[in-house]
Amino acid sequence: MTRTPNEKQLYDVAILGSGFAGSMLGAILARNGAKVLLLDAKSHPKFAIGESTIPNMLVTLRTMALRYDVPELMAVSTFTGCQKVISASHGQKIHFGFLTHQEGKPQDPRQLTMFNFPKLLLHPAAHMLRQDTDAYLYHVAVGYGCETRTGFFADDVDFDGSGVTLSSSATGEQFRARYVVDASGYQSPLAKKFGLREDPCRFRHHSRSMWNHMLDTPKTDDVFRRPREDSPPVPWYDGTVHHLIDRGWFWLIAFDNHRSSRNPLCSVGLTLDPRKYPRPADRSVEEDFWYHVNRYPDIARQFEGIKPMREWVATDRLQYSSSRTVGDRWVLLAHAAAFIDPLFSRGLHNTCEAVNVLAWRILRAVGDDDFSADRFAGVDRRQQALFDGNDKLVNAAYQSFSHHELWSAVFRIWAWGSNAGTFRALEAFRRWRKDGKESHLLELESVENPGLHWSDHEGYSELFNAMVDRCDDYAEGRISGPDAADELYERIQESAFVPRHWGWTERELRFINPTMGRITKTMWWAATQAPDDVRRLMLGFLRESSRELVRGRRIL
Repeated sequence: MTRTPNEKQLYDVAILGSGFAGSMLGAILARNGAKVLLLDAKSHPKFAIGESTIPNMLVTLRTMALRYDVPELMAVSTFTGCQKVISASHGQKIHFGFLTHQEGKPQDPRQLTMFNFPKLLLHPAAHMLRQDTDAYLYHVAVGYGCETRTGFFADDVDFDGSGVTLSSSATGEQFRARYVVDASGYQSPLAKKFGLREDPCRFRHHSRSMWNHMLDTPKTDDVFRRPREDSPPVPWYDGTVHHLIDRGWFWLIAFDNHRSSRNPLCSVGLTLDPRKYPRPADRSVEEDFWYHVNRYPDIARQFEGIKPMREWVATDRLQYSSSRTVGDRWVLLAHAAAFIDPLFSRGLHNTCEAVNVLAWRILRAVGDDDFSADRFAGVDRRQQALFDGNDKLVNAAYQSFSHHELWSAVFRIWAWGSNAGTFRALEAFRRWRKDGKESHLLELESVENPGLHWSDHEGYSELFNAMVDRCDDYAEGRISGPDAADELYERIQESAFVPRHWGWTERELRFINPTMGRITKTMWWAATQAPDDVRRLMLGFLRESSRELVRGRRIL
């Protein structure tokens, strides 16, 4: 039951937006003694996209579950937890899979890339039906004492020396708080009030998007029935499927890819660079989608017979940015501050990272009544770096899509950095659990490159920047695709911190599949040849994984 707040009460924190970010933060703050008010113009269940999760995000969720004593966050950290605790409406994600296409031609089986997660060590991640996960987190927040008001749009937010007054002209209500978190998304009242949106947006990447939930989506494995050597080691449809085209990509995020799922839907979308593919005034969203589908014969087969279950949604340019994300008594959280692109599924992970670095600061501010912007400077630094780092990554990827060899190098540099970042976060988590010293977690907030998954490794940062530079050179015609790819592969081979035997350095390997044999060889390499920092990360992961296997569990 929704609680009815008393308008005369002073809340420690008012949160605008009760979606994934706002409800999660509200639950954490209320669980730890803060008096929290959740405000939202809508009510649950609410349609949302951003449905694909990644292992890095799952480490952060588990860390927050224990750090802030909110065990309910554990359910969100695995596919199994989502299915059993939240609802049977989610899909599993056991890989990132990419198929490259050229206009008017069948898909070339030599132009495939996939990285699948080691199933003996990691639980499947989830394709989240967001209306269910967001509603679950909302009710967790209510259960811990958050008071709520739906149908409330804050069209006036007034600051003074002692607090914040939030008003809605539509309902005539006012609420008073010591601090306000704007987690409302693009239409952020605080961004509007303080003129925070950068015009033009500072991000280099450009994309527009359209999406829907579909029935009767053909399974990718049925569409691409091929000999064993051209088929991935795990089904395409059991992970997030990306069909890549020049300066764009289609996604399939299946909710119906596991026997336990009771959801027949599949999330389908298309994201394009509007400078190459401007949004046409004379086509509906659905007509625009099918226009691009039909340019590629095998993508047309992928979507043959699908039935939309909602109104189509489309955007103009997705990217927006903010000059700052914190101020005296306020913060813009996650998508209220900026957005890049759904490629690489970093949206939810970046949200979790931001909540994690914000929550402990708010709790301390509640304790000593100091809500000045200086106390939250680390939040601004982290959020802005995450946006800028993702902008560089996604922009480079889009530039590389037109040349598969270059894309495959970008894929490897991204994927190994993501893996290493997961190992590093797990290392901090393990050390914190062992001795209780929060310094292990805080180390990851004071790193040289907070916008990268592997944020405290200078060599990886140099490799990442080389990738960005070569993709720029290719896009501007200063270097050919083969030469750019050759240079990046040479750098990968020369980088002692990139593991051998896992698949990252094997240029002809299309499917990076960490079998126990490959993991064993890689760990022997780590023990005998790897640099000290990589040895520490990888062997620490192996030791912890082995302990969990003996107990019949998985490390994530």
